[in-house]
Amino acid sequence: MTPPVACPWLTGVVSVVAGTDRDERGVHVSIVPAGSYPDPLGDPFLRTRFALPSRPDTFLRRKRLLDHLDQALRTPLTLVNGAAGAGKTLLAADWAAGLRQPVAWLAGEAGDRRPGVFWAYVVESLRACGASASGVAWAPADADGVDRRLLTALAAELNARERPVVLVLDEYDRMTAPEVAEQLEFVLHHAGQGLRLVLVTRTEPLLPLHRYRAAGELTEIRGAELAFTPAEAVTLLELHGLVLPLDAVRALVERTRGWAAGLRLSALAACESADPELYLKEFEADHGAVADFLLAEVLRGRTDETQDLLLRVSVLERFRPELADALTLRTDAEPVLAGLHRENAFVERLGHSWYRLHPLFREILRAHLRERMPGLEPELHRRAARWLRRSGLLSETLAHAAAAGDWDLAAGALVDDLAIGQLFTGLRSGAPSHVFARMGPEARSPAADLVRAAHALSRHDLDHGLGRLRRAEGHLADDTPNLAEVRLSCALLEALAARLTGSTPKAERAAAAAAELRQEIPARLLDKHPELIALLLTHLGSARLWAGRYEDARAALTEAAAAAGGAATVLPREEAMGHLALIDYLNGWPGRAERKALAAVSEGERGGLPQPYGSGIGRLVLAAVAVDRHELGRAEDLLEETARAPAGTRDPVPTAARAIAASRLLLDRGEARAAVEATNLAVPAAVASPWVASHAAVVTSAAHLADGRPDSAAEALRGVFGEQAVCAVEAAAIQIAAGRTDAAVRLLDNIRTDGRSGPAVTVGAALVKARAAAEAGDAVTARKLVARALLDARRDRLRRPFLRAGAWVQPLLASAPLHELAQGWLSPGPPRRGVERLRPEPGPPPLVAVELSGRERDVLQRLARMMSTEEIAADLYVSVNTVKTHLKSVYRKLAVNRRNDAVRRARDLGLL
Repeated sequence: MTPPVACPWLTGVVSVVAGTDRDERGVHVSIVPAGSYPDPLGDPFLRTRFALPSRPDTFLRRKRLLDHLDQALRTPLTLVNGAAGAGKTLLAADWAAGLRQPVAWLAGEAGDRRPGVFWAYVVESLRACGASASGVAWAPADADGVDRRLLTALAAELNARERPVVLVLDEYDRMTAPEVAEQLEFVLHHAGQGLRLVLVTRTEPLLPLHRYRAAGELTEIRGAELAFTPAEAVTLLELHGLVLPLDAVRALVERTRGWAAGLRLSALAACESADPELYLKEFEADHGAVADFLLAEVLRGRTDETQDLLLRVSVLERFRPELADALTLRTDAEPVLAGLHRENAFVERLGHSWYRLHPLFREILRAHLRERMPGLEPELHRRAARWLRRSGLLSETLAHAAAAGDWDLAAGALVDDLAIGQLFTGLRSGAPSHVFARMGPEARSPAADLVRAAHALSRHDLDHGLGRLRRAEGHLADDTPNLAEVRLSCALLEALAARLTGSTPKAERAAAAAAELRQEIPARLLDKHPELIALLLTHLGSARLWAGRYEDARAALTEAAAAAGGAATVLPREEAMGHLALIDYLNGWPGRAERKALAAVSEGERGGLPQPYGSGIGRLVLAAVAVDRHELGRAEDLLEETARAPAGTRDPVPTAARAIAASRLLLDRGEARAAVEATNLAVPAAVASPWVASHAAVVTSAAHLADGRPDSAAEALRGVFGEQAVCAVEAAAIQIAAGRTDAAVRLLDNIRTDGRSGPAVTVGAALVKARAAAEAGDAVTARKLVARALLDARRDRLRRPFLRAGAWVQPLLASAPLHELAQGWLSPGPPRRGVERLRPEPGPPPLVAVELSGRERDVLQRLARMMSTEEIAADLYVSVNTVKTHLKSVYRKLAVNRRNDAVRRARDLGLL
């Protein structure tokens, strides 16, 4: 018989002899010479479980993660928690290999669920790295039990160490026994500074992490931190021999969510492709190594119920347990999803009970869904759409109803939610306008007809739009669900149709009907979709403006321009502000018109509208103002820009605004016949617009006068009256130029200003009166009137009235007092000494309100000091590329292309 052997860990606890014995509680323990004993099951220890995993040649050392892991040397517990293939093990192994202190490594296996086996391997891993001072090794003979006093002895020996030992338990998720977690926490607590425990796991360990976290004694690296960044992915791909553009790598990282195994497996497959970049862009995740990995690591081994749930929710971008239950027709989704998330089984928690699948895992599951349950996918989308509709989630409802091919369901959800306005304002991918573009003829509900009517009217197809609208209205009955919401949607479309046909009475009736219906609809629903009322008011205002009811139009448009709702109301706000700018222009206030037009364009750009968008009415007003300032090149550029706008070609008001700007531009360039042709509007207006007719008459009359036909010019002005003050003044100028001074004076006397007419009216009227005075031989009065006109015109730089006045005004402008008033903006040269200097025209103003950011102002100030790009970058401690980005933004906002122009423009605008 072998004599007894003493063990420092067991002193005073148990006496043993060779072989096995029992302690006071009857637990088998075994003490034999070190290195010669088996595990509690009688098998030799598997030495590969104690070895650090080797790193492949393509392994990428990531310093940011190693630096974070170094904190493990200062905290008792470290958790590296991530999904399968996240790179946890190789990260921990790479870190451990670089440590100077002893590292005990133990790879977990299924047998570790038995406490005796687990602790036997822990002790052996400590001994293998030289962390145990004992000359013998101990292990329980019973795989299912461990005596507490043995754990106490282990903790005591570790606590007595001068330098801590690092114990890495890899694949700790395999160890699921609660008693082992309790024993591990006991040893960790009592080992003190002698032990640093690192758990590498897919799941949350059964340890009181909250206590360690609150005490600052826990280092955590989780899935989000383990994910590869685009820069790291670039380097990883280079290690595989792949050099790809950054955009391609970003797309791959987005698709894989930076998942290490997904990146590596994709790279290996791409290396075998003739076009690696194309392969990584288009590879099908449900085939090849990625699918094999995920199926083996995540799906296989799950219960049939869990697999069924995962397959069904793969049709969803995101889901709640209740939504998953609606797809499975069961009620077990909540615990299943919570468990999958805890296990890092590629089910990500988004918060507020929402989950989503990893993109690659979702692709694979959808492919298997189609194989295992062919034909079920549309029904799953339909079930999802119904649940989402009940939950008030419109955009997802529409997406799933469309995927199911149930367009009646989709259209009904849109109309009932009062969201039909989004067919006009939704600009981005996934917006209702994009969803319903795929709708086929099979949908026959009234809601579907309303959607078709809206789509047609948005393209200004009045015949089809009104036909569908009348069909939808004909199918409505008193028992139609959500009747008020449906009728309000009809009212919006009626108002748009009235705007497009220039029918103010119909627009008024639609607005009145809408006002009554709003009383029947819950306020929360109206507040949810402010774009509907904003659109309706814009349509009403446009129709009123067409009829020449400026102040009534201003009231509706002002309310629309002030609409809340952020991005939802950007389009109607921009349109309303552009119409308001046109009203100011028609009243003779070019400066006000310009400011409002710039605000309209800026509103669209800030809201992310592609430019130009909609009717482009803001830019059309800017073009008209540019003509009045004789900035003909700028006017032409603006008109060319708006020609690319997707709408407005059959919208009466914007079409008329374009005609005014274009015809006046052509007239000033001497193309009289083309100017007259430009006034012909190809819009289906029910009634003529008084201001449109007046402007056309003035252009036609001016063309006749230019061709030497004064009688025809006078005849063309028969329809111009004093209500249109700007046109009446221009008509008076033509009459006096045609030798009809009395007719000119009568026109001026009939002008109704009501205090609303601006400088375009006062300047024109003063010049007509000055010419009449000059022709009557009253030079003093003529000079005074021209001086008044110059004073009124110079603030808005109104050059056109003087340039078209004729030769009679030139001697007056050349006279000393008037010459000084004209210098710097109307005539070249500096003003005389002692006269207020008028800044020369600095070029076209920017198309957006000049609102420079703080950093842009910093760059601009240094630009004014003649600093180079490199000097600015050094002075601001930013990169040269950052400076270039700010410069591009400054140039765009100031509407310039060069440094000197930017500085000059900024000074003119008071920015420097």
